[in-house]
Amino acid sequence: MDNKTRKKLSGWGNTFAGILILIFIAFPIFWIAVTAFKPERYVFSTEIRFAPTLDSFRAIFQDPLAFGPLTVNSLIVSTVTVLIAVPLAVMAAYAFSRYRFKGDGLLLIWVLITQFLPPVVVVLPFFALFRQLGLVDTRMGLVWINLSIVLPYSIWMIKGFVDALPTEIEQAALIDGANEFQTIRHITMPLLMPSIITAAVFSFIIVWNEFLFALILTRQEARTLTIGLLSTNTATGIRWDWMSATGLIVMIPVFILSLTIRKHFVQGMTMGAVK
Repeated sequence: MDNKTRKKLSGWGNTFAGILILIFIAFPIFWIAVTAFKPERYVFSTEIRFAPTLDSFRAIFQDPLAFGPLTVNSLIVSTVTVLIAVPLAVMAAYAFSRYRFKGDGLLLIWVLITQFLPPVVVVLPFFALFRQLGLVDTRMGLVWINLSIVLPYSIWMIKGFVDALPTEIEQAALIDGANEFQTIRHITMPLLMPSIITAAVFSFIIVWNEFLFALILTRQEARTLTIGLLSTNTATGIRWDWMSATGLIVMIPVFILSLTIRKHFVQGMTMGAVK
């Protein structure tokens, strides 16, 4: 077998493997989408030819489920968390990357260590603390707990991008007469914007999908949409059409943001490669 034939077979094999992987990943999402639009009598069948209906979506936004407030809670908690976490992460990442101070390496490692703790280990201490502070079943309580997740993650992500940004650009601006604040605002921040957008989108997705903390720290008022999935388990069993409709709504922002982030993620990853 010559090299040309071997390369052709290898290409076919890679294509076939890619198709299998795509089917394996996409089929569950496809089936959730199909089930969400099925009439109730077709939910437990494999039939994919039916008249689509929005009954499942109407049901989850009406009593007794009423997922509208839960969706609002998820949006508010995710958005506020990102708005707080990303500016703090940018400042911390820039300080860790550009300045040297006593204990900086140890502090940076400590920030990373916080990500090694399983959420199930810290959720009960946080519950006891939040009960003392009156933060149980509040949006602000969820914001604070989610900050402990996304802030260290964002610091490390943005720091990598700051490290890749050549210091010569900032030094040139300082030589030209700009002060440090002007340099950061007009030179560094625009170059870091792809990485900031990337960190913001990943942080939003993490908070939007968070389940354990929302399950333990909420009761009724601050419940999120991911917790609402549990309500689709009724006395007669799981309503798969309701669960699929809710799951599809949960996935939509993730899909949209994932598509949005692609260009910024690639740009952020390569911005320091050719300077």
